[in-house]
Amino acid sequence: MHNSIMVNKFRVFLAVALFAISASAHADLQDATEAYEKGNYPAALKEFRQMASTGDAYAQYNLGVMYQKGHGVPQDYKQAADWYQLAAKQGDPDGQSALGLLYQYGLGVPQSYAEASGLYHQAAGKGHPGAQYNLGYMYHHEKGMPRNYKEAAWWYRKSADQGNHLAQNGLGELYEKGHGLPQDFHEAASWYFKSAEQGNAQAQYRLGLLYETGKGVPQDWMKAHMWFNLAAGEGIDEAELHRKHAEWKLDATQVEQAQAMARKWRAEHVK
Repeated sequence: MHNSIMVNKFRVFLAVALFAISASAHADLQDATEAYEKGNYPAALKEFRQMASTGDAYAQYNLGVMYQKGHGVPQDYKQAADWYQLAAKQGDPDGQSALGLLYQYGLGVPQSYAEASGLYHQAAGKGHPGAQYNLGYMYHHEKGMPRNYKEAAWWYRKSADQGNHLAQNGLGELYEKGHGLPQDFHEAASWYFKSAEQGNAQAQYRLGLLYETGKGVPQDWMKAHMWFNLAAGEGIDEAELHRKHAEWKLDATQVEQAQAMARKWRAEHVK
């Protein structure tokens, strides 16, 4: 009886101790994340490094981000890859996806589509939207694997449904061209719009083209002008040419209204 009581007391003590450690670690992670988001990179680096040394995958991944972007440390893709690798080995999908990207472009590691694809598949299987998009892109553009529009569409949709603007734009393109999916300009416009609303300049340009031609949406030169204007402002040269063409279809009042629409969009979406 006495031994049973002692064992139960030990279990309670152990549970309380583990909870305290877990709560403390969570607080440290939160402090580090907040410091990083505020641009206090030295404080974030210190916290992340301490936690990473204890094997925390989230901290290891974030150290990789800091080295990849050169935030608080000299930019170093090799160091970024090393930290991503540690996180990836623990099954962290962010680490797997980020390491896959370095392999895809040969940054800090030897370029390897096979390694990139393998890592993307691991992360995508856990629902990582970035990895899902990257797999779709590789199938779409024949990067290290045979072009397969149906596979591209499948992975794009997985990612697009989670709000990834790159995947939404890619899915819109497949619908517009009828690649791997039945050609459907209405669906294309819908996905382009979702992406364009998040600031994707390519989607803004392509949505402008649909309004220009009246495919999938009613032809509307003012909306075409607005989307071309927004895309041109992000450096899409073709959008600038189409914006000028749209002006020939509008009178001076309509041009001013279209420009006001673009200014209103920027005020509501650009922070």
